Amino acid sequence: MTDLKYFPKLLLSCVLTAAITSSYAQEAPQPENPALKIYRAVPPKINDLVHTKLDVRFDYKKRYMYGKEWVTLKPHFYPTDSLRLDAKGMDLKNISIVKNGKNIPLKFTYLDSLSVAIKLDKVYQNNENYTVYIDYTAKPNELKQKGSAAINDAKGLYFINPDGTEKDKPTQIWTQGETESSSAWFPTIDKPSQKTTEEISMTVPAKYVTLSNGRLASQKTNTDGTRTDTWKMELPHSPYLFMMAVGDFKIYKDKWRDKEVNYYLEPKYAPYAKEIFGFTPEVMEFYSKTLGVDYPWNKYSQIVARDYVSGAMENTTATLHGEYVQATHRELIDAYFNNGRSTIVHELFHQWFGDYVTAESWSNLTVNESFANFSETLWAEHKYGKDAGDEHNHDDMLSYFRNGDAKTKDLVRFHYADKEDVFDVVTYQKGGRILNMLRNYLGDAAFFKGLNIYLKTNAFKNGEAQQLRLALEEASGLDLNWYFNQWYYGAGHPVLNISYKWDDATKTQTVYLQQSQDGQTFKLPMAIDIYAGGKKERHKIWMNDKADTLTFQLAAKPDLVNVDGDKILLAKKTDNKSIDEFVYQYFNAPLYMDRFEAIEAAAANQKEQPNQKIIIAALKDKYYGLRIKAIKALNLTNDDVRNAALPVLTSLAQTDDNTLARAAAITALGKLKLAGNLTLFKQALTSESYAVQGAALTGINELEPAQALTLAKGFEKDNKGALSDAIFNIYATSGGAEQWPFILETFKNSTIQVKFNNVRKFAEMTGHVDKPEYAQQGINELKAFGIKYKMYGADEFVTQVMQNIETQRTALHDTQSVTVAEDAIKQLKETK
Repeated sequence: MTDLKYFPKLLLSCVLTAAITSSYAQEAPQPENPALKIYRAVPPKINDLVHTKLDVRFDYKKRYMYGKEWVTLKPHFYPTDSLRLDAKGMDLKNISIVKNGKNIPLKFTYLDSLSVAIKLDKVYQNNENYTVYIDYTAKPNELKQKGSAAINDAKGLYFINPDGTEKDKPTQIWTQGETESSSAWFPTIDKPSQKTTEEISMTVPAKYVTLSNGRLASQKTNTDGTRTDTWKMELPHSPYLFMMAVGDFKIYKDKWRDKEVNYYLEPKYAPYAKEIFGFTPEVMEFYSKTLGVDYPWNKYSQIVARDYVSGAMENTTATLHGEYVQATHRELIDAYFNNGRSTIVHELFHQWFGDYVTAESWSNLTVNESFANFSETLWAEHKYGKDAGDEHNHDDMLSYFRNGDAKTKDLVRFHYADKEDVFDVVTYQKGGRILNMLRNYLGDAAFFKGLNIYLKTNAFKNGEAQQLRLALEEASGLDLNWYFNQWYYGAGHPVLNISYKWDDATKTQTVYLQQSQDGQTFKLPMAIDIYAGGKKERHKIWMNDKADTLTFQLAAKPDLVNVDGDKILLAKKTDNKSIDEFVYQYFNAPLYMDRFEAIEAAAANQKEQPNQKIIIAALKDKYYGLRIKAIKALNLTNDDVRNAALPVLTSLAQTDDNTLARAAAITALGKLKLAGNLTLFKQALTSESYAVQGAALTGINELEPAQALTLAKGFEKDNKGALSDAIFNIYATSGGAEQWPFILETFKNSTIQVKFNNVRKFAEMTGHVDKPEYAQQGINELKAFGIKYKMYGADEFVTQVMQNIETQRTALHDTQSVTVAEDAIKQLKETK
């Protein structure tokens, strides 16, 4: 699953919920959960799945699925006369053993409507297969299962707009199996350690398209207006990776080598299929060559679903994406590695790490998700350059640091309160960073050879971190127990202070390294680069203790001592360089993080000339991300900075080849409120880029609010992203009843993250709009949002803004809206 799958991975970078929680929810310290004392062992294997055959049809009105299943199993090792299957919230009508083509009923006990204990007809040995037939009805909408921050629902099977009553929303059916929700739509042993081949026959309205794992083996048109599609998956994979999707999708057919690659989109997005997904074959080729294992399945399809409960899901051969990846040509202009790009490569890498070789338990989820996270950096580096890869890797580390309690959690986690808890910034962002560190330590050749050994050794089976270690040791010839004990089976990270001393008398450069974190001392191999006399000399050292002192004999005082020369350590660093050393670092050290650190240092005090030198130079950095960082760091209240930056900003606003950098420059100019920029802003409104248009409209609003309000009207029919935000902010601040319908519809149709971002503005307009009925619409929409996203702290945040609305409506003598607001506050507080 993706970063966005980990909503706190929302988005993920896309890591949404984490951002939401940290911004809006105040979490009180919780007492230790006794569940954390439980060792989460790999579930014992009594029986093994061999083959799963399903025949299903759907009742759209009741939201039911009628299923028939033939599941073939065998005892794992010990003889057994019993079988336990996970089967959540079903009506189990018949369970029989299949003998010579006949169904012989078996005795069974349904336990808490979650699993079924079946008494077999005899004792079976581990060389005997047997087939159980089950006739059942799945009732997902009646199932009460808890989701998680990563996957916000666990019904397994989802009916989207089944009655067709929701305007502008297609009718769809889709499934979501991770973690153990496939057993909400077919009985199975719902554990990642199980693997089975598969055959699914779906009977659906003939007008709809279907998708499942593997190949479409047959299609049969029925006399009642339905069609039965049979999909066959002839290589084994885990039950949580089973999938179905049904709906009105247009299929764009692509290919990689001789294998089919298909993209399923809503009809209105079909013209953009190639732009959205068309780089997929290129990624498949890159990953195949890099890993030395060709894409291992018969096909690869990607489908986009409405109301998806996570970011995306790596179902074997058939990834399901949330609708945020659907985008028009204009939206994609601003998509460098966002708009689902990182998600697309993340899910594709799972076809190797997660599907081909699957974590044997949720405790070892790192061998699925850390790798998929790592792949995002790998692809960004390959496709867009090392700066882009380093930026992505650094952003991941910051996401991990922002989550306060993450430092207490092991990467391989044998103790957790709930399996869903493992889908977090430790498994994703920290895990990806740890793999990048290991890659740097071993070198690309040994690292990727190790991944090749791991994949080939465990193909179509299960893996854990120890098997990864053994494969990397085999490839490199190095002992890696120290690394895995420290980073995989331990928690936290080093907090590293770096200071320097030059002794001119003895020509000695001293470097002091101090780890100040609580707990373990981290063993840190690193490079120290010494720049002197126009040359760089690299020293490879190991920090083995909490405090280390390193000395270097040099001919003269160095221009720069650059600790962690590869900028790869997962560590919170305080690097006590002088600003002059940071100036040298910016202009001479090669990496993204070298320049990033220099910009960070320079931003603090822009009154000084060396700081200005870095900031102004960085406005023209070769990498757009650092140009944007420099633009945002500018202190334009300083005359010298403003005078030096203004011509550069003007040039960037007109000519930068990256639309996000152009937009950032326009935003900075807008804050200056210089009337001379009005023409530039109006010209920028003609850009194809929503980001550029949004920045320009906001700039006009800074100078001429009335004119901006009029201009915004012209963009109501075609706006997305930053342009939508600009219109929303202008209307919420300056608009009235005429603008309310746009505000309401925009808020209603926004993603969860955009809604959180816009709650205050939406509430502001709700408070002052001059029609009470509009105010009440806003109050009810906020209430619904607060209740729906209570798990992210939305209820508390919405209660706060609702109190402000109540005050505003009181001042307007709108007693009816005040009453509605009071009732909403009461309901928000009462909601469980």
